[in-house]
Amino acid sequence: MLTINVTLLLAVTVIWRLRRRTQARSRFDEKLTVVIVLALGVLIAPAPEGQGIVNIVGQLASDVTQGSR
Repeated sequence: MLTINVTLLLAVTVIWRLRRRTQARSRFDEKLTVVIVLALGVLIAPAPEGQGIVNIVGQLASDVTQGSR
């Protein structure tokens, strides 16, 4: 039985859509890309990999705010 990981499918879709030229995108196309990216974020967030990404970004943000003081 073949199973498709929805998160992986959305990630490939996002990469494929972002590789297109900016001038060729319509307003609808841009909105659809945003919705797909948000769905990808919702799927990644509860996963252990997503938690790792959140921790890394949080640490970077903390370092930037500490460095600007």
